[in-house]
Amino acid sequence: MKNLIRLTDYSVKDIYEIFCIADEIKMGKHSEILKEKSAILFFPNSSIRTRVTFEKGIHLLSGQSILFPTDALDKKEDIKDVCGYLNNWADIVIVRHNNIDILETIAEYSKVPVINAMTDINHPCEVLSDLYALSKIRNNFLEDKYLFCGKKGNIGLAWKEAADVMEFDLEQCCGKGYEIEGIITHDNIAIAIKGKDIICTDSLPSNIIDDFKNCQITKSIMDMANKGAILNPCPPFYRGEEVSDDVIQSKYFVGYEFKKCLLNVQQAVMVYCLTR
Repeated sequence: MKNLIRLTDYSVKDIYEIFCIADEIKMGKHSEILKEKSAILFFPNSSIRTRVTFEKGIHLLSGQSILFPTDALDKKEDIKDVCGYLNNWADIVIVRHNNIDILETIAEYSKVPVINAMTDINHPCEVLSDLYALSKIRNNFLEDKYLFCGKKGNIGLAWKEAADVMEFDLEQCCGKGYEIEGIITHDNIAIAIKGKDIICTDSLPSNIIDDFKNCQITKSIMDMANKGAILNPCPPFYRGEEVSDDVIQSKYFVGYEFKKCLLNVQQAVMVYCLTR
């Protein structure tokens, strides 16, 4: 078995294997891999896209979902004792929790695969899904130039994990003080956008929006990127904040279509973790 906690635990070969499994799932394979098996999920009530696609994906793989709120992991009971009991019944555990240390503890004591459905410092399934979607529409998505617009947080750090593994070129545009270590950063979008192919964004807390006033993605800004460039904002995105309304209405926006891939990629992650 294998876990997915951080993308940097994986190799390029591992990621391409997941992509191949996603292709196989689209062709109808693996449809009974979770037959008579139970997936234990810990999700907050606010989760929409990740939870819907995991639960639907489990159902389509013939499995049973058993859902708990994330705060069920924040009780006084020791996590290793929670795992001691879940090991009797669970076949896979999927967790969305702010603290990645909780996931690493679960992975340490779990006898079944553990999958990270988002923490405060990364979101591996989301970025894997986006890379898979890119692989279907770009001639060579690893040679594209990537720009992340947003603060240092789970989405930007997840893109940094992916760039470290897949070795593609990633830069950041952000207000001063929100930089991700280890990549080139800019504080002016008109400069940052030049020469870029794939533009990704993350939403901003209300109290720091003014710090990013020179980083908003608009249609006129996208016109300055490389020919064929695309905009892939991480949902939820907010029109008039990190992105303008006109760019969401433009040919550059691929968000809805890209997120279709969450279903098959998260299914592929489950199959990969169960069988490798």
